Amino acid sequence: MAPKLIAKKQVAEDPHHTQAVQSYELAVRALQERKFEKAKGHLQKVLTGPNKSLCDRAKVHLQTCDQHMEKPALQFKTSEEHFDFAVSLINTGDYVTAREHLEKLLKQQPKADYVLYGLAALSCLTGHVEEALKTLDEAIQVSPALRFQARNDSDFQNLAEDPRFTELLYPDPGAEAIMPEEEMNTY
Repeated sequence: MAPKLIAKKQVAEDPHHTQAVQSYELAVRALQERKFEKAKGHLQKVLTGPNKSLCDRAKVHLQTCDQHMEKPALQFKTSEEHFDFAVSLINTGDYVTAREHLEKLLKQQPKADYVLYGLAALSCLTGHVEEALKTLDEAIQVSPALRFQARNDSDFQNLAEDPRFTELLYPDPGAEAIMPEEEMNTY
C-alpha cells in the first residue's frame, strides 16, 4: 500500500502536473464560454504535461476547438437580416441564442422598434412578464402602430389577461393631455 501513496504524493508535488491541471481547468471554462481560441491555447499547454490521460482529453477538446474555429462567423448584410435570423432562432426554440442576437442588435440600434418588439415577444415567451411589458412599452413609444400588431400576435398570449398589457394596447383616449381653454385661444 505504501508504493501507491508515494506515487500519488509525487504526482501532487510535481509542478508540471499542477500546471497542466490548471491549464486544463482554464481551457474547460473557456470552452463553456465558447472562447475557442483561448481554450486552444490552454489545451496546448496541457499537451506538454506529464499526465497521459489529461493529454488525451486535451486532444479531444482541441479537435472541438478546431471544428468551431473553422466555421465562419455569421455575417449579416443588414440589421433586418440579422433580426430575421434572431426570429428564426425564436421559432426553433433557441431562446438563449436569439436573446444574444437581439441584444447585440439593440446595442447597435437602441431605438429600433422592431428589435424592441422582438425582445418583448421573446421575454413574454420565456415567462419574463415584467421585462416583456417594459420592452413592449418602449417599442410602442417608438412606433405606436406596433400596438395594433401586438393585439393579434400569439407570442403575447401569456399577457392577454394582464390589465397592464390591455392598457398598453388599448390606451384610454381621454388620458391624453387636454389643452386648457386659455392655451387654445392663443393659437
